[in-house]
Amino acid sequence: MRNWWLNPQYAASEAGRQFGDIERVFALDGEQIAKAPLSRVLRVSVDGKRYYVKRYSGNGKNLRRRWFGLRRWLGPLRVRAEWRNLLAFRAWGIPTATLVAYGLERCFGGFVRGALVTEEIPDTRDLADLAESDDPRLGDPAWLAQVSRQVACLTRTLHEARFAHNDLKWRNLLVDSGPSPTVYLIDCPSGNTYRGAVLEYRIVKDLACLDKVASKKLSRSQRLRFYLDYTGRVRLGAGDRQRIARIVHFFDGRE
Repeated sequence: MRNWWLNPQYAASEAGRQFGDIERVFALDGEQIAKAPLSRVLRVSVDGKRYYVKRYSGNGKNLRRRWFGLRRWLGPLRVRAEWRNLLAFRAWGIPTATLVAYGLERCFGGFVRGALVTEEIPDTRDLADLAESDDPRLGDPAWLAQVSRQVACLTRTLHEARFAHNDLKWRNLLVDSGPSPTVYLIDCPSGNTYRGAVLEYRIVKDLACLDKVASKKLSRSQRLRFYLDYTGRVRLGAGDRQRIARIVHFFDGRE
């Protein structure tokens, strides 16, 4: 059984023809951007625009980690989570990549393969790349304040929806080169909704992932300003210092 969705905006275009069904998507050739046991990402050019094709197939090589092969029937599907999360981001008003097509194929109820296609967000770089190259924009207080506020706002939006990204790292945040930069959130196959103490733990993890690079590139006052923007307050409230301590020390002994 195959389920495939094509964004109606692309139906009459060459992109619609190239990404019109799962067979064509898995037959595509392109520049390999990333490869993992369960997935492969290609960059494909169509009519002067670039698209990212992420293809999932099989159970991976490590059957023990894949529940001895049972995950294809019983486990959560990362490809489905990824497209659902991108759709959720757009519904929540968070800038993200445009979904062009997505879907999956099953056989006797078991997952066989799946894919999603997103249009490239032009003229953007991820924040991790900027940090690694010591981009001068990170030394511009006005530019940095705009970016920091947007990251704080989108993170608060996720958490207010009881959603945790679970991999909220600088590499998954794109920023464009405009005079008033826009931040885009991408690549979220492991994000999910939570409640109670589990949600709080996941919130701390998200904030710790962001702070991991921030602690090396930003000042203490800039990091505090981000946290206050995230909470929507002008000063720290009850419990904030304890949470900040958990954020700062989250990865102690883990790496």
